[in-house]
Amino acid sequence: MIYPLLPIAIAYDAVTSIRNLLYDHGILASQAYDLPVICIGNLAVGGTGKTPHTEYLVRLLQANGYHVAVLSRGYKRKTKGFVMATECSTIADIGDEPLQLARKFPDLVVAVDEDRCDGIQRLVTGTATAGIDVILLDDAFQHRRVAAGLNILLTDSHRLYTRDYLLPAGRLRENRRGGRRADIVVVTKLDHELNDHDAYRYYEALDIRSNQDIYFTRFHYGNLYNKYKEIALADLEHYNVLLVTGIANPRPLERELSKYTQFSIMRYADHHAFSDNDYTMMQREYEALGTDKPRIVVTTEKDMARLQPDGMAFGKEIYALPIEVEVLHNEKDMFNQQILDYVRTNSRNRTIPQAEDDKQA
Repeated sequence: MIYPLLPIAIAYDAVTSIRNLLYDHGILASQAYDLPVICIGNLAVGGTGKTPHTEYLVRLLQANGYHVAVLSRGYKRKTKGFVMATECSTIADIGDEPLQLARKFPDLVVAVDEDRCDGIQRLVTGTATAGIDVILLDDAFQHRRVAAGLNILLTDSHRLYTRDYLLPAGRLRENRRGGRRADIVVVTKLDHELNDHDAYRYYEALDIRSNQDIYFTRFHYGNLYNKYKEIALADLEHYNVLLVTGIANPRPLERELSKYTQFSIMRYADHHAFSDNDYTMMQREYEALGTDKPRIVVTTEKDMARLQPDGMAFGKEIYALPIEVEVLHNEKDMFNQQILDYVRTNSRNRTIPQAEDDKQA
């Protein structure tokens, strides 16, 4: 199927390459800012783990005393323009991933704006957001109007961007040459720890330049939870499980659950808006589970935000499985320090004291 689509991909490449050249040569202007702006993005559409990596940075920066804001476009929201998350925000207001972040980190400023320059300006000058030290841009690698101070590019270890094709023949949003703009390349979703030889193979495959750094991460799954109860992964064998996902690539999650139990699966497209018909089908699948053990539904934190379990007959039996990022190859301290050094060096307030975690990083 790839070859018939290559002519369209070539035309798409021409358009995106011309646009990037105009930015590279200053014909189209990029806006820089006087506070740290970190972009977390990718070249491919979906499925590289942007949200867990954004959460990692939020935890790191907050633990070291920084007031953090996350700015996203708010994919599939029903609103337009700049919107800040509040306790009353819904998916329709800000989108599922921003809502997940807002619920998970009460002290985090979360905002959405399809125009990232406008969003940053409002965060920097707004009275409600006074004192922000650093802005994280979620999925903004192609938003060239913003000159982020630090660009972090994620790539799935199972499908490196250097081995992919442009849309629609593959999943790339722009030519793989775009990877040269990254300051840090993170290879995500590794299945195991890697040795120096494996790391060098990725270094070569991604054509890492002398001005770039490369790190490796894998997912770590926590205990399942809802507002009523927590269940350890090791205890899943005592339950009949229905897995419901609406994410780009559910395979790693499915592999993780299969270590602990067998389960039924309902897969939906990424960012799927669950309908009444979906709830009916879910109810049917839930009731079809065996009754020899308690029945539960397992989903992602992002899907939990969209499922609205309080309105479902079995809502108390729906559990979210949290995903955290683990930096591999004994480079966690190095990665953390690089992030903290960038923020401190470029901070408007360079006298922020070091937190204990920072001193030990």
